Amino acid sequence: MSRFSADGPMLESEQVPLGRFVPALGWRWLTPLYDGLLRLGGREKTFKGRLIAQAGIRAGEAVLDLGCGTGTLAIELKRRQPDAEVVGLDGDPDMLGRARAKAHRAGFPLRFDEGLSWNLPYPDATFDVVLSTLFFHHLDRPGRSRTLVEVVRVLKPGGRLHVADWGRQTSPIMAVLSFPDRVLDGLERTAPAFSGQLAAEMAAAGLSGVAETGTVDTGFGRLTLYAAWRR
Repeated sequence: MSRFSADGPMLESEQVPLGRFVPALGWRWLTPLYDGLLRLGGREKTFKGRLIAQAGIRAGEAVLDLGCGTGTLAIELKRRQPDAEVVGLDGDPDMLGRARAKAHRAGFPLRFDEGLSWNLPYPDATFDVVLSTLFFHHLDRPGRSRTLVEVVRVLKPGGRLHVADWGRQTSPIMAVLSFPDRVLDGLERTAPAFSGQLAAEMAAAGLSGVAETGTVDTGFGRLTLYAAWRR
């Protein structure tokens, strides 16, 4: 759930805006609290379990956990489907260190890469499935657009994207519960996700069959599950 701003200088070698990296929860000193907060109030097992079930990962499929954070989703996916090839990517080296340590303790030798979502370090048509949880709402609009184009690029034809992220808070209670997270992550930055625009942005990037597949109420607001395919 690490955050990036797509506004920044251009590298002559890559011609890709690197932008300013901001750790999850806004401050590096809060990173150790991340897993505990998500477990206690985020119904993490519920929404990540539903996303994995929705994705229907098969043996031999290559899967990217985009914005993998501390690796909980990647580890659980590997536990459920040990014959899948699972790779996690995040821009936060602190989070990745925690992910590698967790995977080692769990007995899963998973690969975790450091990189930016709008400049994915993988060849075209690498993955059968891309999963992402609580990541897209952190990106600004240009960052989301470029990231979704990159997702389309690295997906194989017929590949799937499955996302769990904040969506419309149609319940007044959920709207109140989500407000601190919106303030922490930036009201302007998160507004498109909380107003339900992510599905339209997926379609604009060239993904097909985009659908909101369900919601999960948490202590931090209402999550929406999405599914889409590469043509």
